[in-house]
Amino acid sequence: QVQLVESGGGLVQAGGSLRLSCAASGPTASVYNMGWFRQAPGQEREFVAAIRWSGGMTYYADSVKGRFTISRDNAKNTMYLQMNSLKPEDTAVYYCAAQRGPYARYSDWGQGTQVTVSS
Repeated sequence: QVQLVESGGGLVQAGGSLRLSCAASGPTASVYNMGWFRQAPGQEREFVAAIRWSGGMTYYADSVKGRFTISRDNAKNTMYLQMNSLKPEDTAVYYCAAQRGPYARYSDWGQGTQVTVSS
């Protein structure tokens, strides 16, 4: 199992920026995609962005395109989510997760980090 630890959450005003980090350890060579998901109170967890661990292809939810940027540093086994132009509706617990193959589910999850955007 890949261990994942998120950091970088916090409180920011609307229009501000935050950068989340996700440090991975364990069998990271088995990772196919790494992703960010978020869950707001009373809502289901939703996909935010993903990155191919080898190759760097990126995928984004329509709601964050043009505002969020996902990246990774393979040497550090760390994934990032740069979030700009934050909106109150971005408030949620953000989770990173690892996918072991192209058709596999995201099976390894971090504990989450809270992002709160005030209006």
